[in-house]
This record gives sequence, C-alpha cells and structure tokens, in this order.
Amino acid sequence: MEQGLKLDLFKEGVVIPIDKPYRMSSFGALAHVRYLISRRLGVKRVKIGHAGTLDPLATGVLLLCTGKATKNIDQLQASTKEYVAGLQLGATTASFDREHTVNFTYPTKHIDRQLIFDTLKQFVGDIMQVPPEFSACKVDGKRAYLLMRKGKDVQLKAKPLHIDEIQLLDFCPEQMTLSIRVVCGKGTYIRALARDIGEALGSGAFLTSLRRTRVGEYRVEDAVAFDDFPRWLDEFMG
Repeated sequence: MEQGLKLDLFKEGVVIPIDKPYRMSSFGALAHVRYLISRRLGVKRVKIGHAGTLDPLATGVLLLCTGKATKNIDQLQASTKEYVAGLQLGATTASFDREHTVNFTYPTKHIDRQLIFDTLKQFVGDIMQVPPEFSACKVDGKRAYLLMRKGKDVQLKAKPLHIDEIQLLDFCPEQMTLSIRVVCGKGTYIRALARDIGEALGSGAFLTSLRRTRVGEYRVEDAVAFDDFPRWLDEFMG
C-alpha cells in the first residue's frame, strides 16, 4: 500500500483496541502508539485520542481512535463496559486500591458467601456513587487527585450511574478476598464500588486488581497486546 493511502486510512479513522499493561497510564499508552504510527507514516504527529481512561494499576481494553474516528469518542465512552475486579476485605486504603498502603483494618469473621451475595445485589441498577478523592474529577477547576496530594481537603458529590450486573466469581474465606465481574455504564469507578461494597459488608475493602474486559463491542480477547503493536501495525499497513 502506498504511503499516501496508508496515511489516509488513519485520517479517515481507525479504532484500535489496545490491551493496556499494568502500571502504564492511558496517556502513556496513547503517546507510544501515536509515536509508532507517526514514525511509520513519516509524519510529525497523527491525530489520536482514547475513549475512556484506565487507571495505571488497571489493565485491559483501551480504545484508541485516530483521525475522524476521534469524533466518536463520546459515543464510545458511553458504551457499556465490563470489568473483572479483585477485592481485599477487612481493610481500606486512601485511594481504595494498592496505590496507597492500608490505613484501617476491620473485623471479617461475620462475612460469608451468602452475605456477599446479598450485599452485591444492593449495587445493581440505578445507584448513586461518590467518586474517589484520588481521581481526575475536577474541584473548582482542579483535579481532585492533585489537591489530595497537596494535602487539601476534597469533597466530591455523589453522581447517578447504572450497574447492569455484578457476578461473584470467587470468594476465599481464609484470605478474605473475592473476585467479581461488573457490567456497568459510563462514569462508574470500580475503586469506589469496592469501597462501597466494603462499607456495606461492615468490613472495609479495597481493590487489588482490575481488568477491563469489554468496551461496547470491543472485547479484550480481540485487543492488540501493547508489546505486539509494532507487529500489528506492520500487518495492518501491509
């Protein structure tokens, strides 16, 4: 394929599902892919954006949109998403995940599988959720996580959202860990869901792992592994 036609492909718009690695920011993944495409095409900068941020400690489907496909970002962000999350019961952290160390511990002897089943049902449907203080939500025009890192007090308001399904995949009573599958709408923070599930169980909880397995019709099984992107690019461009 001629170089001009290759460039036209990316200008017209391509949606590339990437399997984002652990400890990499969504912007970092985007910047690397943009660099590889731009270098391959011999242009300074290909237009590219992503449809929905994934935390650095999360992995899974990150949709990258090039050229005119960036116009569809809002629509893609509104798509139903699916996650598999690991939770540790009996403790909390300031960020509701492993970014921070444990700050409080709680009793867990009262927790069994039936209590977990009954508790998870409370979070299916239309609910209100307060976003994590360590998040990109804005307070007076500034990112909440930046204010928190400066020691400022952050008060975020609860927002309405919809959770289609929560499935208990595994529960280990010895370790007090569980794994859940969550199907949800736009704006859902799985870290905040872990916090709220812990509170409802009367034990506290925080996220130990998070993998986004689907965004709309794009599944992680069909996503391009981040390290395999150069090979994918070679095959795509012929």
